[in-house]
Amino acid sequence: MRQETEQLIQAACAGDKEALSKLLTVCQPDIKRFARRTCSTSEDVEDAVQIALWQLYNKIGTLKTIVTFSSWLFRIVERECYRLFRKKLPLHPYDESHFEQIVSSSNDLDLQIDLTNLIISLPHIYREVLILRDIEEFSAPEVAEKLSITIDAVKTRLHRARAMIRQEFQTHA
Repeated sequence: MRQETEQLIQAACAGDKEALSKLLTVCQPDIKRFARRTCSTSEDVEDAVQIALWQLYNKIGTLKTIVTFSSWLFRIVERECYRLFRKKLPLHPYDESHFEQIVSSSNDLDLQIDLTNLIISLPHIYREVLILRDIEEFSAPEVAEKLSITIDAVKTRLHRARAMIRQEFQTHA
């Protein structure tokens, strides 16, 4: 992190409104770039950036150390992208309650957050197959029809998505 940015963060944490305004301007391009990689649509990118900037504006004073600033800010964007993505999923009442049951069956909140973040971080073609097959529990032929791809492509993408998640869990475990 550049020294200028660190000074802006310190001043903003201390309540300097001018520094906070400059910090919002300085951070926006990085937040937007990150959101483009994380969010599923360009509209979600704009919404996630605005939420992140709003959170930064409202909660900068709660930041404990400058070192955590970037991860704190990007985590806000990541959560917002996921929230917007989930909001658009066409879940049926049965599927939604089933998904909530799966998520709530684990008592480990950190594990839930890590798994959610891993799913979000998957490339779009793998993420959509994984969600349709493993969360919404569509059959391979149904997924193939929804995505206009072959059943073999569904199987390949699902295998790769699961392998990516498994590898990330093993790397961070």
